[in-house]
Amino acid sequence: METKSNSESLNKRGVTVDPKVAPFVPKTDHNPRDLRSWAKRTGFVSDYSGEAGTSGSEKFEPIDPVIVRTRHNNNNKGIEIQPVSHGGTVLDENVRKENEPVFALNPDGERKVGYRGNVNGNGSNGHGVSAVTPVPEENKNLVEGEVKVNLYEEGVEPVDGGGWKGPSELKCGLKENPGFVSLIYYGLQHYLSLAGSLVLIPLVMVPVMGGTDKDTATVISTMLFLSGIATILHSYFGTRLPLVQGSSFVYLAPALVIINAQEYRNLTEHKFRHIMRELQGAIIVGSIFQCILGFSGLMSILLRSINPVVVAPTVAAVGLAFFSYGFPLAGACLEITVPQIALVLFFTLYLRGISIFGRHLFRIYAVPLSVTIVWIFASFLTAGGVYNYKGCDPDIPSSNVLTDACRKHAYTMKHCRTDVSDALSTAAWVRIPYPLQWGIPIFHFRTSIIMVIVSLVASVDSVGTYGTASLQVNLRPPTRGVVSRGIALEGFCSILAGLWGSGTGSTTLTENVYTINATKVASRKVVELGAVFLILFSLIGKVGALLASIPQALAAAVLCFMWALTVALGLSTLQHGQSTSFRNMTIVGAALFLGMSVPAYFQQYQPESSLILPSYLLPYAAASSGPFHSGIKQLDFAINALMSMNMVVTLLVAFLLDNTVPGSRQERGVYIWSRPEDIAADEASPQSEYSLPKKFAWCCCWLKCLGV
Repeated sequence: METKSNSESLNKRGVTVDPKVAPFVPKTDHNPRDLRSWAKRTGFVSDYSGEAGTSGSEKFEPIDPVIVRTRHNNNNKGIEIQPVSHGGTVLDENVRKENEPVFALNPDGERKVGYRGNVNGNGSNGHGVSAVTPVPEENKNLVEGEVKVNLYEEGVEPVDGGGWKGPSELKCGLKENPGFVSLIYYGLQHYLSLAGSLVLIPLVMVPVMGGTDKDTATVISTMLFLSGIATILHSYFGTRLPLVQGSSFVYLAPALVIINAQEYRNLTEHKFRHIMRELQGAIIVGSIFQCILGFSGLMSILLRSINPVVVAPTVAAVGLAFFSYGFPLAGACLEITVPQIALVLFFTLYLRGISIFGRHLFRIYAVPLSVTIVWIFASFLTAGGVYNYKGCDPDIPSSNVLTDACRKHAYTMKHCRTDVSDALSTAAWVRIPYPLQWGIPIFHFRTSIIMVIVSLVASVDSVGTYGTASLQVNLRPPTRGVVSRGIALEGFCSILAGLWGSGTGSTTLTENVYTINATKVASRKVVELGAVFLILFSLIGKVGALLASIPQALAAAVLCFMWALTVALGLSTLQHGQSTSFRNMTIVGAALFLGMSVPAYFQQYQPESSLILPSYLLPYAAASSGPFHSGIKQLDFAINALMSMNMVVTLLVAFLLDNTVPGSRQERGVYIWSRPEDIAADEASPQSEYSLPKKFAWCCCWLKCLGV
């Protein structure tokens, strides 16, 4: 009688519960209004119902309901949906229609049914991705007329029993130790795949700052040193995800804005050191703000408003901001830059499936392999006299100011020749980076305000990377406290970057997502050992000097790919929400367009200088000549600078629209950061992976009161 009463109570919801009875077969004459009512109660939003988020449309075309059975939640939170497994009760083929889609879901409580993830009471599943997979093997592809529907997501594979295996199968998990030899190989592999992001920023910044080749080599060594230190600290005390910390492209645009300030354009003596000290002071102030944001718990509050619809266009704008720099500089030597771009795309896209000795070498080493090949090719061109001009000395620019012909070809020789850098001959074999190596930092209000806002953009970038990387390693997204802890540690590492003088702050590299996906290695030990190698390489001065001797045009060609990859990784964050929703498409489109167009308005004001800036630097000179004039020079510079940066405008527009335009949590793709009580109640929860090491946790107990 008790079982009967339970069944009757559940029949009011339209679902049969008794586990001994086969899952019910839905009526063929179901009422579309009943389906909409069910969707309204559960929060499920069908992609076929017209505009997402609406209560219902007269043009609503009903879809076949999901064939499921239910069970009671241990916490009495309602009914959860379980899959129909191969080994369990099988539907009667005489009752079920032929080719009728049957969906199955992982019964572990983490992933439930729903569009773009399960509706678990909060509007999303633990991962924020679709957990729907078909059960019967024969129904893998459904054919309706001439339309072939594949029910599996790209990158998601079925497993026996109809479960969900995750986005990818890892060769080495988070806590796995593959052995010493494999650790060395995987560690070097991990950082070689990130080589473009780690070492190319100084090749852009230092020449504009008036630094020598030796200065470029020193900054590269400093960046490698700080990246190794920050990565180890983040692995132990941050989110504990296998993420590399380093100089991010987020800080490159504001650095170029400060470098091109009017008061620095005509400096000739100690220009590099003066600008570097200015950058150091601004980075330190912005990093202190980031530390406060994390340790005070304010980041936990801010996370409620940071969703994939905000993260995606913001990160994409970071890459799009450099469209005026990339190919205009690479165009100086088309004979080497076009092959470089074509080669890295060919390796990444066309040869990505080719395996050599069981490893996808072309996909993993696309950047270092293509750079090596084209660099050798450029060396042959230089040695063959392609860049020799009559009466001109390749030693730039000592003798080339004598004749008009040499002045005409000086730009080409400077950016294309492989022998113009004297970094290798002047760099020491051993050099240890040390704090304040460029002098005492300079603190100004205008530059400090810029870096404070930029540190906020960097935090939003890192939030998206944390969530996406957790999916790659098959973990739940980190809790709000873990994210706050990671952001606070990034701020601390950026303070170190300001003290050492790397020119940019330290943050999580967005390209980590691509690296983990390409290498299938997500071990902490691998990342930590690779960080140790970075520190060792930073102490060898010749390593930084070798990297500093890469021709500038070749570096710009590589950055064209890296910035494009940043754009793609940013937009991929939309997969955690309803990317086909008209609301979301409009917000992302408006944010990106205004994020490009508004800065273009501020950048159209020509700089007031006797020097002629290269075309690719003009967009970063708007801070001194912008349209905003309040009479306060410091404030004018800060406002004009911020409004001339694409990522700042994009973040403002996306944040404002996403938090004011009505939309369901499922539609917005709200990141669900699990509550501590839920984690404790879930025995299968992998959140312990984010916990601090026991031998260090005792000294951080005071952070619990802040939720960190």
